[in-house]
Amino acid sequence: MGISKYMTSLIALAALGVSAVTASADQLADIKAAKTITIGVDLGQAPFGMVDGEMKQVGSDVATAELLAKDLGVELKIVSVAPANRIPYLMTKKVDAVIASFSITDERKKTIDFSNPYAVIQSAVATTGGLKVSALKDLEGKEVAVTRGSTNDQIITKVAEDEGLNITVVRYDDNATATNAVVSGQQDVYVVAPSLLVPVNAANPDKKIEPQLTLKTFPLGIGLRKNEPEFKAWLDQWVTDNLASGKLREVYKTYHGVALPDDMASFN
Repeated sequence: MGISKYMTSLIALAALGVSAVTASADQLADIKAAKTITIGVDLGQAPFGMVDGEMKQVGSDVATAELLAKDLGVELKIVSVAPANRIPYLMTKKVDAVIASFSITDERKKTIDFSNPYAVIQSAVATTGGLKVSALKDLEGKEVAVTRGSTNDQIITKVAEDEGLNITVVRYDDNATATNAVVSGQQDVYVVAPSLLVPVNAANPDKKIEPQLTLKTFPLGIGLRKNEPEFKAWLDQWVTDNLASGKLREVYKTYHGVALPDDMASFN
């Protein structure tokens, strides 16, 4: 074999070796080797994620991330995310996983994977100032506040199109900004998860935001990148085990004041 052909063969074999290593990449093994998992949590989405008066990160998603890291036997690093950047942070590998009131939807599943549902969240129309909404037609002509890129944004946008409603959807970059806008009277209609309003109303008893009309109940999953079968299998089993043991149910009840549905498997 000539020198050039010999070198070509070596290069080809090296390329095959690199391809094999790449194809067999295992995020779960990488996380264990690094002894650290980086999880995106929305810290502006109380009671799922928030910072308390002592500047400590708390909330049901924070507690869930802490439990996951403990069971995995690694250190936890939390990265603050917002609804609009949860998927980009996953895709650019800024985080290993996302636990951030992340609703499992068919549209999102085109881009990323989700674990089995570990919790739920509702989407509801809420109002201030005693405004009553008993049907979608009551929103006609209203401005409706939402958090940009959230499931609530998607739902109310689709509802308006399907029902032919003349409403103005006002989008804010994060939950805190959207909530502050409603509390301050910029909008008196807000599409939001009712559980998020518990701490808000406790802090603003004279300007309560009251749920009026439930639009949908969504399962929440742990977001991860596609093509990570070992990591997904571990997460699925972890969720199943911790729902069965009651640990995830206790976390949810502690922060939300209500119990998870008995049959969480029905949301799979």
